[in-house]
Amino acid sequence: MDTPVQPTAAAPGPRRRDRHGRGMRGPVAPPQVPLAATRAEVFADLVQDSVERLERRWPQLADIDFMVLEVPRLGGSGEGWSDEAVPLGGTIPAFEDHPARVVVYRRPVEIRTKGRDERAALVHEVVVEQVAELLGLTPETVDPRYGED
Repeated sequence: MDTPVQPTAAAPGPRRRDRHGRGMRGPVAPPQVPLAATRAEVFADLVQDSVERLERRWPQLADIDFMVLEVPRLGGSGEGWSDEAVPLGGTIPAFEDHPARVVVYRRPVEIRTKGRDERAALVHEVVVEQVAELLGLTPETVDPRYGED
């Protein structure tokens, strides 16, 4: 009589494609394409562009650390939220062997902007304001084009 044919066992190891020739695809875009950059990386690039623009005029900014944090932290223990607005940036003065720092908070800036150009303008504004506070100058002195956008 007819004996049923048993399917052959699949080769050992991971399966590369499904039976329709699809599956296991590569990334959507290669890593060097801007599409592959995360929002955090794009935001850090905006901060870096702003810092480089200011360093041409103020070489002493090379001694300052510029950081990007997601959101600001609450002040002390047990302290709740206050009615103040959420800060977009902050400064940490130099102490002992630590350099001064300028911090830009990514999420509050992103929430207040709609597009890349608007975000870049707000990031630059925040960086200028924080550098001005750290150097004890007015934002217009740090960047003569401050407030024109």
